[in-house]
Amino acid sequence: MEREAMKSLITENLDDCLLDKVDLRRQCISQAVEEVQKVICCLTTEISHHDIRFQAIPYSFTYNGNIKVLAPSQFLVTVPVRGLAGYRETREQRWRYYTLEGTRLPCPLRNPEGLQQWLQIQQFMKSLWQWHEADVNIEGDIVPAKVLQVFRKLVENAIETCCLSGKVSMLTNSIAVWLAVETSQGQVELELAPAVEIPNAWSKKARWPRWPQCLTRWPPRERVRCIKSFGFTLLARSTYHWQLSFVQAEQMLLEQLDEDGGCRRKCLQAMRQMKEDVWCPGERPVITSHHLQTVLFWTCEKHPHSHDWQVFSKGFLRLVRKLHKCVSQHFLKHFFVPKSNLFRYANTGELDAVAQKLALFLKDPQMDLP
Repeated sequence: MEREAMKSLITENLDDCLLDKVDLRRQCISQAVEEVQKVICCLTTEISHHDIRFQAIPYSFTYNGNIKVLAPSQFLVTVPVRGLAGYRETREQRWRYYTLEGTRLPCPLRNPEGLQQWLQIQQFMKSLWQWHEADVNIEGDIVPAKVLQVFRKLVENAIETCCLSGKVSMLTNSIAVWLAVETSQGQVELELAPAVEIPNAWSKKARWPRWPQCLTRWPPRERVRCIKSFGFTLLARSTYHWQLSFVQAEQMLLEQLDEDGGCRRKCLQAMRQMKEDVWCPGERPVITSHHLQTVLFWTCEKHPHSHDWQVFSKGFLRLVRKLHKCVSQHFLKHFFVPKSNLFRYANTGELDAVAQKLALFLKDPQMDLP
């Protein structure tokens, strides 16, 4: 019965409705990204002129790796920093907390979360003298809260200098730097995160790949080496800890999803459309595209073979079941750092509401289609 319902869903509704909406979504997102790119290019160019530590983000006519679409009206923009090179991980574990004025605070009882870490200037073989200054550095630590404080002021000044006050406004509800940008597609909220890019290295916290070398798994062994060569990034998004990010590695996985002719990308697109239209709409949804992407990666690892992804209905339902399980348990492991729960700080009430909608959909996949 379930198989027949899914077949009916695919043949009569999904292909004609959802996947048409996927194309429309892509067009709207592309237009919004193009307008956002112009704003970001202008702001970061002005910022870079005033503080060499922050790089300008040039306008790109193709894919812009610095802009991550989390939802149609929510983007994450990573702003690379310069002047920090030759990164090396430290074995030392000193949990250090400070006020913005530099006063040391008592250490908490718990260690940082899996994706969080401190960053010391001594971890870089080469560094600009500006990173040793007290505006960002306390006792040798590069403190993200202080970096964000400096960056926020630069962004505020750049908005005025670039005459963007009528189109761009600052949002002040968090330590992170958020902007509201008016586009032809409506208002878009951007989080601007200073990013320390660590190329040609792989974080020791990233326990990946997990499969024994003798087994055939996803992705292939040679692809793993290529992906790890892109390294990782540390983002300033909170007060004390830098956040591990693997945007380039994740993008590489996405770009080469269906080389075997499978339907993984189509399944992801359909699930994302249902999420945005029915299961979890809104400006700052509790479930983002990054969560859906992570669900896909875990499912691909569990079902690595080509034959697992030849039938769209089976692949789509498999992803929805995995999403429902994670949302119901309030637990979604980061793909590269499994010790980190991506729902750790999510609103549990909102997660429960999404879980209920997913459960209803799984009972009858034809109901609630947009």
